[in-house]
Order: sequence, then structure tokens, then C-alpha cells
Amino acid sequence: MTSPHQPAPHLLLRVFGFVLGVVGLILTFGGIYLITLGGSWYYAITGLLMSLAAFRTFRGQANGLYLYLFVFLGTVLWAIWEVGFSFWPLVPRLVAPVFLAACALLLLPLVREGAGRPASARPFVAGGIGLSAIFAGFMALMFMPHDVVQNDVSITPGQVSAATENVGENWVAWGKTSEGLRYSTAEQITPENVSQLEVAWVAQTGFIADQSQNLQDQNTPLYVDGTLYQCASGSQVTALDGITGEIKWQFDPQGASPYWKRCRTLAYFDPGPQDTCGPRIVMTTTDTRLISLRASDGSTCETFGTNGMLDLAAGMGQLVPGDPIDENTVIPPLPGFLAQTTGPFIGGDKIILGAWVADNVSMGEPSGAVRAFDARTGAQVWAWDLGNPEITNLPPEGETYTRGTPNVWSGISIDEELGLVYLPLGNATPDYYGGHRRDFDDEYNASLVALRLDDGREAWHFRTQNHDLWDYDLPSQPALANVPDGNGGAIPAVIQTTKRGQIFVLDRRNGQPIKTVEEKPVPAGDGVIDGEYYAETQPYSTGMAAIGGDPLSEKQMWGATPIDQMMCRIMFKSYKYEGDFTPQSTQKTLVYPGNNGGMNWGSASVDQGRNIMVVADMRMPVVTQLLPREQFRKDNPDFEGDPHGALSAQFGLPYAHSVVNFMSPLGVPCLQPPWGTVSAVDVASGELVWQQPAGTGKDATLVGIGLQNPLPFYVGMPALGGAITTGSGLTFHSGTQDYYLRAYDTETGDVLWKGRLPSGSQSTPMTYIGPDGRQYIVLTAGGARYNPNDWADYIIAFALPE
Repeated sequence: MTSPHQPAPHLLLRVFGFVLGVVGLILTFGGIYLITLGGSWYYAITGLLMSLAAFRTFRGQANGLYLYLFVFLGTVLWAIWEVGFSFWPLVPRLVAPVFLAACALLLLPLVREGAGRPASARPFVAGGIGLSAIFAGFMALMFMPHDVVQNDVSITPGQVSAATENVGENWVAWGKTSEGLRYSTAEQITPENVSQLEVAWVAQTGFIADQSQNLQDQNTPLYVDGTLYQCASGSQVTALDGITGEIKWQFDPQGASPYWKRCRTLAYFDPGPQDTCGPRIVMTTTDTRLISLRASDGSTCETFGTNGMLDLAAGMGQLVPGDPIDENTVIPPLPGFLAQTTGPFIGGDKIILGAWVADNVSMGEPSGAVRAFDARTGAQVWAWDLGNPEITNLPPEGETYTRGTPNVWSGISIDEELGLVYLPLGNATPDYYGGHRRDFDDEYNASLVALRLDDGREAWHFRTQNHDLWDYDLPSQPALANVPDGNGGAIPAVIQTTKRGQIFVLDRRNGQPIKTVEEKPVPAGDGVIDGEYYAETQPYSTGMAAIGGDPLSEKQMWGATPIDQMMCRIMFKSYKYEGDFTPQSTQKTLVYPGNNGGMNWGSASVDQGRNIMVVADMRMPVVTQLLPREQFRKDNPDFEGDPHGALSAQFGLPYAHSVVNFMSPLGVPCLQPPWGTVSAVDVASGELVWQQPAGTGKDATLVGIGLQNPLPFYVGMPALGGAITTGSGLTFHSGTQDYYLRAYDTETGDVLWKGRLPSGSQSTPMTYIGPDGRQYIVLTAGGARYNPNDWADYIIAFALPE
């Protein structure tokens, strides 16, 4: 206690002592618990010393401040020992301690005489000002990119494909051509003049991507001979003048679906001069219809199907209310188990399409059969049902295609010269328990399959995963590129990116790996999951650089503050984690990469002239748990199913499932940044050329607050939409959480320019040369995911000044 003859300690010393005490106690008890889990001793030791420093400081004694400065010095040494000088890992370890150390130095002159007050305050004040400057420097550095990779890789020149040359300045498919390369030979906008880009026009369609209604804009428009064709999230089509952005016509199919409403692409088909409908825009809807429209005015082509439309649900085994799954489970009243979100795709005179299914709701969901239709008449010409090869077109009357087989929800690629169609398959749903899987489910899960274009029969397949229990669907469109063979020639290849961050490169003629693939042992199950079995090995594409996905460790745990970081460490040590492919469990389990990736539907872009592939990825671990059926029913008696939600019913199986992002108590990811990157890989050597964090945290909605972050912390956010590359050596990407379109140097990764958008963009941009001779960069901006503040309906074109 303070002597009655001594003045009380300065109020600021008591406030500072109280703050140190609160932090110290939390670190002490949390740190002791972390030690019991086998984690770092730093937090408990630091907490105890801080608590002692807090007691002495509160009493106004200088030795309390000195003790904290000693703790701070130890913290600096520990931080550098653990993570070196890597910026973002140092932030939670040092930023708050630096601030507190600055306060301690500045408070020393306030200590009363007789309690250790220094004879001269100047050195301590100077030190406090210096640490304050370091604190300000830390804050300033948060607005700069870190973890940038730029490797010295020799570029191997390549040849532009015939498919790219044939479409010229048009953009006739999701990936510009059916090869899925997202590469344009346009060279008007260059690294030297890209900084002059300006908004050429802005259009609004009137179809808002309201994410509260599960409407998400992820569309890449098409461009043909002066007209742009865009598809809104509810399948509404808008045709616009490519020079002015003026709307020419719109078509609304009036489709309805309860969830997962998006339209990633349209298709363009020119049947020739003798056709009564002329060139057509082919579209699918979220309520499973295939529609053919006249490109000239948007009217339906009456010679296609029935008045221009076909029902795609026929024969697919659509679940309806009352369908029994087992003796205890009946399908709840949920429509929309089947939907069209990506596609259709044109190969010759055929329309090829797969479908999205409502993952993880139930056994017996619609079939993953892939079908081809005559692009002129709509007549079905073949079908591929991997569960029943005897069905080559329509199923026998009264029957359906095999239910619940792995499906194709992402983009399809087509090599018309080889006559092959390339399918990136998902998994037999439900995803997270495989004890019920049929032999053909396991044989084809997460496989790349090649079918013959003429009759739909299988040419080959290659499995990228064994017995998938993690929802590692193949999420992206295969890229058909010619890979240098090292002897002056090139091999026709298909490049498949994955949620795992692995990149598989196969000979697209026969499915044999061009880049080395190795089977590596992975963890086995814990033996407590009834009926489950596990793959002993998994394939790794060791001949190509992996993008993210490195195994997690305690020191990679992050957080906004030391306390936040400690909590992430506690959770990391509490959860089950055995590295890649940690099996699903009734315990809380960490899975990384998560079920969103890695790389996702944004797919790759391949600069054909430079043999450089550009991809965007996400780095977000997830916490998963299998929930025994009886306990799930007890805890969720009225749950009807939520496709792709945090809680998966998996009706008909012995377990339901939960999956959530691995976040700190303050709502920030527990994994250190970057949380998303844009990366380039040399196709010839397989080496990483460069890597940049994917934008900033600006505009992202703060969890639990609902407000947008105004500060552009350069952490690299999870990236969805893909990139495009151009002949001049530019890469464009807009699929970040902040509202920007960025231009990168394709060879070095330098960010050369960014243009502000009125809302977020999840789409992949595209480019064309208009009739006026100007090169346009066009994208849609309907709102970034997880940001409900700016749902929109924008189409934006950038160009150089006239």
C-alpha cells in the first residue's frame, strides 16, 4: 500500500499497470493450458512476468516498468528465433509489445522520487519516441505487399494455337476458346501504357446479385463481332454494344431455384448461313433448362427443342419430397437438388454439359451423367453415365441415370482436332463419409476424364485423389496447352489445377503424366468411424510447383494480437491434425487446404507465347467434424439440409458433418497471411515464376460488426475469379475482396496498375478489340463474396484514352 506520507502513483501508471495485469493473467492461464497441450512455453512465462510487472507498476515502482522492458526484449528475441524477419508473422508477436514498451519508456519519468525514478528522463523519452516510430513503421508496412516471390526463370517461347488464332479478337467461350486458356493475342495495351487505362463505359443490367438470396455474380461475358453477351446470377442475359455499353436486348428466363444461383458462362454457336435462327447464344438456367436464343435480338430459336427450350432434369433422378433414403430418413421438402451453374460448352455442332448437385444433403442425389445435344435442334445425341456404361444416350423408360455419381460442376474443355472432351469430375455426394461408396465412385472421384466428342465414349481417365473424404472436387476448367518437350517440340497437354494446390500436367491424347506424379503415404483413420476405409497413399504432382497447401505448424498460427494468436495456437493443438489428408473424425479436425481450395473455379490462364500459367488461390484451413446420426437428430430435430452450408445433413449415412473456417476469437484467420495469392508457373520447367498477395483487406466486411474495412492492409485475400493474359505480356485479375482490377507484368509479377471498381468482383475479366480499333478489358462487378454491403449489377469496360 502507499504510505500516508507518499503521494499516490500517477494515474497513468496505474492504468498501464492494470492493462499489463489483465494481459498478463490471460497469457498466464492460457499459456499454461497451451503447455499442457504440448505447445509453446513463451506465453505462460511472459504472462507470469507481465503479471509481476503489472503489480509493481500499479504500485508506482519503476522496477515494474523495467521488468516489462526486459520481457519485451525477450519477446523480440523469441519472435526472431521463431519466424525470422518475415513481416506478417511478426505482427501479432511484436506490434502490441512494441506499443506497450513505448508506453513503459514514456511513463518512467512519471515514477515518483524514491520509487526508482531515473535521474535523467531524456534517454527514456527518446527511447519511447523511437519505439513509437517503430510502431508507426509497423503500421505503415501493413499497407505494402509482403511475401512477394520473384524467381529468375528463363522463358521458353511458345506458339499460339490454331483455336486462339481462329477466333481472332472475339471471346467466344468462357475461356475465350474451348481450350480454356483465357489468353488473348491483343497487344494494344502494354506494360508501358497500361497505367493510362481509364473507364470507357459502365452499364447496369438491373439484375442485382443479392447474396442474401444466394445470387452471386461470377460471369465472364462473351464478345462476338461488336456485341457483348453477359449472364446475370439469375440466368438473365443482356446483350450490349461493345463500344458504348448500350444495352441492345435482354432475356429473362424467369427461373427459380432455392439456392446456389449463379451463371458463370454462356456459349456461342454459329450454325452457318442457311440456318433460320442464325448465330445463337446458348444458355442454361438455375432451374435446369437449356435455351437457345438468337444472338441478334434475344428471341428464342423455335427450331431448338420445344419453342427454344429443353428440360435438363429428365432422367437425372431429381430428388423429390418423400423419397425414402433408408428406414429412418425421408428426403425433406427441398427443391433444387440439380442446377446449372457452369456451362454449356460447344464442341463442333454439339452442346456438352454437366450439372451442379446439392452436395452433402443426402444419399441418392441426382446423377452426375454428362450429356451432349445437337446444337441446332436440341436433340440429345449421347450421354456418359459412369455408373452404367450400357446407357449411351437416354436411359431406359422408367429408369434414370445412376444416381449420386461424381458430377462435373465446373468448366469443360474440348479439343476439336483430337475429338476429345475433358471433364473435371467431383465426388459422389455426400462428400465427407465414404463407407457407402461404390467401386465406380472411388474409381472416378476427383478424376480428369476424356470422352470422345463424336459418341461420348471414354478415351481415358486419370484420378487426382484416392477415396476423397475432404470435398476436393476438381474445381476448375482443364487448360489445353502445348507444353515444351525440352527438344524443341511440344506435347499436347491438359493442365488440371486442384483445391489441393497441386497442378497435374497430362498428355491430353492418352492421360499419361508429362510432369512427374508420385504416390505418397498419408495418415490413416483412427478406427472409430463406422464402416469407413482409407487410402494408404495419395498422388502428388512433384514435377510442378504446388501453390500453397504447405503443412500447418503451431508457429504459423496468427491473430490480430498476442492473445488472439495464443488462442489460435491453443485451438491448433486441441484439434486433430496430422498433415495433408488428415482423416475426418468425430473429433474437431483441421483440414488444409480447405474445401474451397487452393485453386477453385476461376481456373488457369496460360500465356501461349511465353508458356507461363497464372492462377489465383485461397489459403483458409477449415475445422471439420463428423456428427453421429443419433446425436445430430437430437441436436437438430428440424434440420432439412443446407447444400454447401456449415452443417451438412448427409441423410442416409451414419454421420452428418460440420465445417467452418479456422478463425480466431476476433474473427480473423488463424493462419498467417497471405490468405490468397496470384501466382505464375513456368509450364516448361514447372517452376514458380512469381507470386503476389491477392489484394488487400480494404472493403471486406468486418466479422461481427457488419462494417466495411476502409484500410488497405496488404494481407492477400482469398481469391475466387481467375486471371487472363494477353500477348503484350499483361495479366489482369479482379477476383479479390477489395474493389480493384489489377494489371500485372506476366513475366515479373510487378503490379503495374489498378483501377477502382464500384463494387467487388468475383468474375474473371475478358478482353477484345472493338470495331473502333480499341482494346477493351471488361469485367462484371456484382459484389465480392462475404461482403453484403455492395450487391450490384455492373459491367465495366476499361480502355486506353481515345
